[in-house]
Amino acid sequence: MSDSSEPIFISYAGPDKEWAEWVAWHLQENGYRVELDRWHWRTGDDFVTKMSEALAQASAVVAVFSPRYFEAGRYTEEEWTSAIARRGRYVPLVVEPLEDGQLPAILAPRLRKDLHGLSEPDALKALLDAVRGPARPTRPPAFPGAAATPSAPPAPQGPQPPFPPRTGGGPAVWDVRDRRRNPHFTGREAVIDEVRGKLLAERHAAVQALRGTGGIGKTLVALEYAFRHAADYDLVWWVDAEQSEQVVARYAELAARVDVAKPEAGVEFNARYAMEYLRTRDRWLIILDNAEDPEQLRSWLPEGGGHVLITARNPAWSGIVPGLSLGVFSREESVAYLRGQLPALTDDQADALAEALGDLPLALAQAAGVMRGGIPADRYLELLRTNTAQLLGRSNLPDYPASLAATVTIAAERLEADHPGAVAVLRLAAFLGPEPIPTSWLVTARDSLASVPGDAEDIFWPESALTPLGRYGLAVVGSDVFQVHRLTQAVVREACSEAADSLQDDVAALLVAVEPGDPELPATWPLWASLAPHVSAALSSLSTRADARPTLLNIARYLVRSAQPHAAHSLAGTLHETWSELLGKDDPDTLRAAHMVTWGLDALAAHAEALPLVEDILERRRRVLGEDDDDTLSSAYDLAVTLSHLGRFEESYALHQKVHERRRAILGDDHPETLRAAYALAADLNLSGSPERAYAPLAEILELQRRSLGNDHLSTLDTAHELANVLYKLSRLHEAHLLVTDVLDRRRNVLGEDHPGTLRAYRGFGAVLTRLGRHDEARSVLADTLERQRRTLGSDHPDSLHTADSLGGTLNNLGRYAEAEQVLRDTRPRVQRTMGKGRRLYTMVTHNLAFALEGRGRKFEAQKLRASLPRKST
Repeated sequence: MSDSSEPIFISYAGPDKEWAEWVAWHLQENGYRVELDRWHWRTGDDFVTKMSEALAQASAVVAVFSPRYFEAGRYTEEEWTSAIARRGRYVPLVVEPLEDGQLPAILAPRLRKDLHGLSEPDALKALLDAVRGPARPTRPPAFPGAAATPSAPPAPQGPQPPFPPRTGGGPAVWDVRDRRRNPHFTGREAVIDEVRGKLLAERHAAVQALRGTGGIGKTLVALEYAFRHAADYDLVWWVDAEQSEQVVARYAELAARVDVAKPEAGVEFNARYAMEYLRTRDRWLIILDNAEDPEQLRSWLPEGGGHVLITARNPAWSGIVPGLSLGVFSREESVAYLRGQLPALTDDQADALAEALGDLPLALAQAAGVMRGGIPADRYLELLRTNTAQLLGRSNLPDYPASLAATVTIAAERLEADHPGAVAVLRLAAFLGPEPIPTSWLVTARDSLASVPGDAEDIFWPESALTPLGRYGLAVVGSDVFQVHRLTQAVVREACSEAADSLQDDVAALLVAVEPGDPELPATWPLWASLAPHVSAALSSLSTRADARPTLLNIARYLVRSAQPHAAHSLAGTLHETWSELLGKDDPDTLRAAHMVTWGLDALAAHAEALPLVEDILERRRRVLGEDDDDTLSSAYDLAVTLSHLGRFEESYALHQKVHERRRAILGDDHPETLRAAYALAADLNLSGSPERAYAPLAEILELQRRSLGNDHLSTLDTAHELANVLYKLSRLHEAHLLVTDVLDRRRNVLGEDHPGTLRAYRGFGAVLTRLGRHDEARSVLADTLERQRRTLGSDHPDSLHTADSLGGTLNNLGRYAEAEQVLRDTRPRVQRTMGKGRRLYTMVTHNLAFALEGRGRKFEAQKLRASLPRKST
């Protein structure tokens, strides 16, 4: 070996990873530095880069030859060709017989070392001989006439990866009780690989705990691991560990099985004899299944050169032994499982079932079992909505000892005797959404929760309630949130249906108590985002409660402001319909819900659809509340904005004037609502073709808003954006560029990259770049903006259409007439369909398209296109 300080790179095909780990371990134990991807490369690393670096730095490449090493498409080809090209040391180890012709011609002459068919000591000697290379013996060779004595292998230094077995090998002691391997096991490949890697990485008494809620499949993963890696162990022993006396009995049985038991010693002494036996051995696997009490069981974790795998609901294991938290299936795993069980399912049906079942493995297994009896997927989904608990209570699956409903019910019943507060929180959570619930909510609303027993001044609450929920696998409990699976919620709701009314009172009190504040402020949006799904889950009961109405309306406002118009329109529509029947069409809250419906329509650019509703709301508010009521003036403002969107600028300007005059008279010149009305008035001037008249009022309004609201307030940014647009039209391009750049930066920070307001700023930025002659930059900005607007708003949204027109003009400026024609030909009929031929945008798109045609030499077609324009456009 040239230099053992330089690493040896292990080259292998993925299916031979156990051989690679065995080789790497023993080389490392014998003083060599080793680089093995599974041990040294992190998730997210660039595989090709890491491989190239490793090959460049390696003093030798040890290659694990098998038929798989030479399969087409594997990276092993790049590895061995690179190693040969670098003329470095290349050490082939053959771990399975190779067929004639499998070896590439360039490798065929190379000397190889066969490890297949050898015992582990002989294979270890062969490995070290291959890597060390030939050497003069240090003592006289044995007389050739006598039988040679095999050399003893180096003494192992602590636990080591199991020697990869010969075909057909298996443990001498195998007892997984009555458990059979699940022939339908699907997914969890990454989990099993991670468990295997972590067990092999430990040098002493390797322990891993699989933690997760009930029905997540912990036991099945442990069982699959045992079967998949059975040949890597000499002993595999399964311990049902839910109760400590079972653990002792199973260890005593193990003592008898390995012939160290003493009949007269008693069960516990024999269990200790088994522990001592394991301490002095390696190549064993002990599985402690359902080990829910770590304090009692930690003394029954064996030491020695083997592996311990624990399954548990109780997260307290994380503070005692290493492990990983097992979550639900990925959607891909769920669909693959369902399609494997029910081949007639389409991908869409499987996806819908997985969504409804929350990707929970036990629920998926139960569903497949029921549906195999002849229930179609659509019928099962319908029953799942109406008879959830009944479906979840039905199971005859051999791999699961109890149905999901029984699992949840038994755990909750055990919990209630000692932890009634925990069960009360579980019941409360059952009527919320399945999304994470901030723990701080329980603290904030503690005094309002009549269904939760205990001392409201308890300094250990809510930890005292949440810890048992985690221990019994009824919730996933984190440091600041907890979460209950949707199917667990359904079972709990069914079990406490008689107390549903009082629980829903507490749900309403909780959600009202934790309202985050003004939804007009982006800083509150993450908090509203946490609240919204729980409000949606409880909507049917919340919508009939007077104290919840302001919160529900604020949710709708948040959804509009945070660019979720479809959700806002749906929620507001539900509230309007419910309150119209409950309170009457003229009730102020009913009208506020209708107002939110129009906001949703405005955000969806459905201005023609919104107009009659806005007019009706204004008429009702004038009659019920009076001309000067704040809600009435808000409706008048909205009507003016809607008219402006429809190109009716004169009507819009006149109405904005009236609103501005009344706001000044009632609130004063500097009130935010007065400034907002003044901004709308100036914006109408700009839109109607008078940017020079709009400049002075916008500049004054912006200064006042910056002083009173701050530079990052949404109203301030709207005014700044409009002023930049005015400067652009007045050809004050450098001022426009500075201002729109500032608006863009602030909107990105406040609203995010894909918010409609940010994307409008990007379009303005691109337009200014075009006028400054920076056409390549402008094209890049506008093309990216258009792609994002089409994705988030749709291709027919006015914002997308304006950006497409700007992009077409920029492409014309670059002489890229064919691309411009393609963009503008797509855009022109969309503008006509959604806005009409009389709008100014239609004229602009048509002129830009004609320019592109002229650029391509099609002048007659361009003239004909211009002649088709209406004489006047808005």
